[in-house]
Amino acid sequence: MGSQLRVGEVLRSSQNRDPSVEVMNGYPNIHHFTASQILAPIQLSKGINPIAEVKVARVARRPAILIRSSPWKAGSVETPWHDEFDLGSGRVTYFGDHRVDHTVPVGETQGNKVLRKAWTSHRATTVQERTLAAPLLVFATVTRNKTPKGYVKFCGLAVIEDVEEIEQSDKGRPFPNFRYELALLDLSTEDDLLNWAWIEARSDQRLSTAEALKHAPRSWRRWVEGGTAVLSEVRQRPLQLEEPEASPRSVNRPADEDTLFPTPPQPQSGPVSSVEHDDRQPKLTAALLMERLRSLKVHRQDGRPSRHKPLALMWAIARNARGESRLSPWPEFRDEVGKLLIEFGRPQSPPTPEKAFWHLRTSGLWDIDGLPAEQAGKISVPALDRSKPQAGFTHQADRLLRDPFVRSQAIAVLRETYFAEFAQHKLMEQLGLAGYENASGVDALPEEQEQQGPATRRATNTSRIVRDIGLANKVKEMHSDHCQVCGKQLAKRFGTYSEAAHIRGLGQPHNGPDELANLLVLCPNHHVQFDTLAIYIDPHGIIRSTADGRRRGELRRLPAHPISEAHLRYHRALCGRDIQVESDDQTGI
Repeated sequence: MGSQLRVGEVLRSSQNRDPSVEVMNGYPNIHHFTASQILAPIQLSKGINPIAEVKVARVARRPAILIRSSPWKAGSVETPWHDEFDLGSGRVTYFGDHRVDHTVPVGETQGNKVLRKAWTSHRATTVQERTLAAPLLVFATVTRNKTPKGYVKFCGLAVIEDVEEIEQSDKGRPFPNFRYELALLDLSTEDDLLNWAWIEARSDQRLSTAEALKHAPRSWRRWVEGGTAVLSEVRQRPLQLEEPEASPRSVNRPADEDTLFPTPPQPQSGPVSSVEHDDRQPKLTAALLMERLRSLKVHRQDGRPSRHKPLALMWAIARNARGESRLSPWPEFRDEVGKLLIEFGRPQSPPTPEKAFWHLRTSGLWDIDGLPAEQAGKISVPALDRSKPQAGFTHQADRLLRDPFVRSQAIAVLRETYFAEFAQHKLMEQLGLAGYENASGVDALPEEQEQQGPATRRATNTSRIVRDIGLANKVKEMHSDHCQVCGKQLAKRFGTYSEAAHIRGLGQPHNGPDELANLLVLCPNHHVQFDTLAIYIDPHGIIRSTADGRRRGELRRLPAHPISEAHLRYHRALCGRDIQVESDDQTGI
C-alpha cells in the first residue's frame, strides 16, 4: 500500500494483472505499484478508465480517472483523432471517445460522460465542490521491446481546464466529439512522485473528503483552495522526461527510442517554413514574447507606425483564445485580416494582408508553412492564392499564449503600443476580445431566434451571472465601507456606502470565482478605475497608475479578509503590468 508513480517513467501494462510481479520485461509492473487492498485492479484498456465511485456521507466520490492516449492508433478507425501532449508547458489536448459509428448522443458515451461530470467539479467556484473533484492521471502509450502495446509513460496529474464540443471527420464523414484541455500539475514538491496512498484514501469510505485531501500533492491542495485562478501557479514546470540510463525500478531495459507522439522526418527540400523547428530555437519566455510584441518592425509614415502587423497579431491571438489551430490558411487570413485593415488600418495605408502574412516572420513569433521555395522572394496575392500556404504563431508562442495570464498581457501590450490613439471598443468587439477591455469581462451572449408575427420578434435565451449578494455585503461590513485604495467611507442619508469589486471578473473570458479572496471593497471612483484597468496593485501591495506606474497608495488589508495573489496577478496581466511574467523566466517553454 502506498507505492508511488514517477512522472516520466515507463511502466509495463500487460493483460496479466498479477500484482506480485514487480518487474515485467525489464519495466516496472504498473499493477504491482497500484496494488491495493481497497481498490480493485486498475484498468488501462480504454482511453478513459474511471475508478468506481464510493459513497461518503451520501456523497459520491470518484478516487481517480485514468487517461491513456495511444499515438500509434491516431488516425485509425478506432481512434481517428490526434491527442496533443505539450509536457514542456504542462498542457494536454485530449479528445473524447465518441466515434463516427456511434448512434448515441455525443455526450452519452462512457468516457465523455465521465469526463463531462468531472469537468463540472473542475470548474466549480467553491472549495467544497473542488474537494470532491476526481483527479486525472494521464498516461501515454509508448513503444518498448519493439512493440507499440503494453507500455505506458506516466505523464502526470491533471485537471480539466476547458471543454469544447467540436466536429471531427473520419474519412470524410463528420461526427461530433468533445475536446478536453488538461492542465498538468506540478509535483516537484513531491520529487515528481505521485503517492498511490492518496488514491486509496479517496476510495476509503471511512475517510472524510477533508481527511483524504491531506494525502494529496501540494499542487492539488493549492488548486482545491484557489481553483482556475491559480492554475498558472501550480501548472507542471518544464520537464525533461527522457529516461535515465539506469533506474532502480528496472533491469536490463532496452534502449528503444521513445515514440511518444513522434514527429515524422522533415523533407530536405520542398515548401519552406519561416521558422526552424522549436528544438533549434532559443527558449521563448513570456518576457521575451512581450518584448518582441513591443518592438515589431513596422513601416512608419509621418512618424506613425503601420497597423498591419499588430492587427494580424491581434487576430491571431483571438484565434488562440478560441482554441483554434495556430496556423490559418492564406484565404482565411486574406479575407478576415483584409477586412480589419480596411476598417482599422490607417487611411493612407492600402490594405495589403499579404505583407503582414509574409513579413511577420521577422518577429520571431510567426511561422509560414507550405510556401514553395521559388516563391519566397516574390510574394504576391496571386502567388499566395495558388500555393495556399498557412501561417500563424510558432509552436512556442502559441503555447505561451494559451496561458490566460500571458494572453491577457500580450493583448494589453499590443493595445497600448499600437492602438492607444483611437477608441478600441469596436475593434475588440469585432475580434471577440471585448472581455479583455475591463476587469469584469462580458456576460455570455444571448442565443437569438426569430419569431414570425405582425412584427418580427426575437426570442432570446440569455445566460446571466448570478452573484452572491450576501458575500458582497459580508466583505463590505468587514471593512465598514472603507475603500481599500483611498480609505474613504462615503456617507449616505442613512448609513454609509461602498462597492464590492471582483478582482478577476466573473464575466467571459475571465470566469473568476465568486469568493471572498476575489473581492475588494472600493469607493465608486476607484471601482471604476480598477475595472477599466486605469490602476493596478503590484506584487508588494502598492496601488499604481497603469499609464505611468506612479504610486497611488497602498492596499488596505484585514487579517480576516484574505486576498488571492493569483487574482491580483491576473488583473495586472489585463493591465499589461504582470511583473511576475516580465521578470520570471520560469514561464518559458
